[in-house]
Amino acid sequence: MKKRTIIALAAAFLLPATSFALTGTEIAQKAYDVEDGTTRHTAVQMDLIDKDGSVDARLIEEWGKDDANDLTSVVMVFRSPASVRDTRFLQIENKGRDDDKWIYLPALKRVRRIASSEGDKSFMGSDATYDDMDTREVEQDTHDLIREESVGQWNCYVVKDTPVDPSDSQYSYRISWIDKQSFVPVKMEMYDKQGELVKVLTVEKLEKVQGYWTPLQNLLKNVQTGHSTRLTVKKIVFDESQPDALYTTNFLQTGRVQ
Repeated sequence: MKKRTIIALAAAFLLPATSFALTGTEIAQKAYDVEDGTTRHTAVQMDLIDKDGSVDARLIEEWGKDDANDLTSVVMVFRSPASVRDTRFLQIENKGRDDDKWIYLPALKRVRRIASSEGDKSFMGSDATYDDMDTREVEQDTHDLIREESVGQWNCYVVKDTPVDPSDSQYSYRISWIDKQSFVPVKMEMYDKQGELVKVLTVEKLEKVQGYWTPLQNLLKNVQTGHSTRLTVKKIVFDESQPDALYTTNFLQTGRVQ
């Protein structure tokens, strides 16, 4: 699994690092390696939540596929509301460099490549940026195990992830709460370049689906603006056959697999 609550500080913060059986890097690698199938087909509701509580709901159909090198391609199609219907997005993971991203906007009737310089921009009005959607390799960060504690129903390792190259991340560091049973991150705090908390990602529902641990509901909150984005999985199917032609700019342009 390469994708991506409730704070509970405990006395475990004071335990020495030698009491932990795994290192921070080993835990991060296990989280990176969590299996999520070779393909995924998902129906997702995206709720954009203003600080006053008003909600703008969007329905998305998403496909994901891993190649022989375990590099992931993702396609999203916005199904509703009418203001975003038929907007299509393609992301192709690359090893050792930024992922390739394209978006098709129906109003423009053309496919546009997302430049690396746009990485800090919001994805479709959500609290996630284009860079947030990138896969970070384990070796891009240092991983320090700082404590163990419970978060909600989960018993977690708490790991601080700091970019090796500060210029390749919009964050100065992240703190991840990784469930000891599934090795799925169930909470993540992201800190801006000034070291201030900017976003909190919380897994609100985690279940096994077809044998794969799957976050079925996530909340991403920007604590500096008060805006939040909730993603709720309505349906997900793993390991179904998918045509390679789905993951092309031609599909983005036409909406048809050819």
